[in-house]
Amino acid sequence: MNKWILPLSAGLLLSACTAQPQGSNATAAVPTSSNSNVNISELGRRIWANECAGSVQGLVSWNAGEEFPSLGIGHFIWYPSGYTGPFDESFPKFVAYAKSRGAQVPAFFNGAAPWANKQAFTADRRGKADQMRKWLAAHVNLQTEFIIRRSRAALPTMLAHSSKPAAVQAHYNALAATTQGMYCLVDYVNFKGEGTKESERYNGQGWGLLQVLEEMQGNPQGRAATAEFSRAASVVMRRRVANSPAARNEQKWLPGWLNRCSTYRN
Repeated sequence: MNKWILPLSAGLLLSACTAQPQGSNATAAVPTSSNSNVNISELGRRIWANECAGSVQGLVSWNAGEEFPSLGIGHFIWYPSGYTGPFDESFPKFVAYAKSRGAQVPAFFNGAAPWANKQAFTADRRGKADQMRKWLAAHVNLQTEFIIRRSRAALPTMLAHSSKPAAVQAHYNALAATTQGMYCLVDYVNFKGEGTKESERYNGQGWGLLQVLEEMQGNPQGRAATAEFSRAASVVMRRRVANSPAARNEQKWLPGWLNRCSTYRN
């Protein structure tokens, strides 16, 4: 499971609310770099719909078998006191970013997660979990900005692992310049990771974002870039299945994987 950005749980509140960002950051097109004009609100709605089914309830969750809650549209990880896990603890970093942008953050967002375990979280039916849901629902754009920043911060590592970094940089820049392109970059990492881990290889070939960017041909821009990304992602998925151990029977997942790749085109 990729813990770059992560799932859902219980409470009262607006359990089937449509993903509509509210509050102080609900502006439309917000430049995210000198050469991009990504619509933060639209991108946030798409991430929220993908990761939390567009519900307020899904903004605060604790998955079965995990030792920590996952929060927000990006399922940011927050560790309880005394626990140190193998994944990047992203919620404290998001809180620091929110503060830097002038957001008023509830005091209990600081420090460790307020629940020692899933049982304590489940018992907190109308307490801090619902307070968090309301706050997170009102600051979707801040979360989206933070996710974009994390994507950009991961690029140097991908370039360092690439045999053709100039092409990867150019393809990333073209995608990052549009809302749909940034959606491709963010969603694919949630889907199959960044592609920099040696442990995520079959026959020496990976299947993460890096491999898709390397597979892209030419120097497409705009809609052509997202169409090429969709094509390249499908190639990488087919290659993964072809390289996979027969015992895993990954062919059964390929139709669903290709369907997800097709969403990157538009």
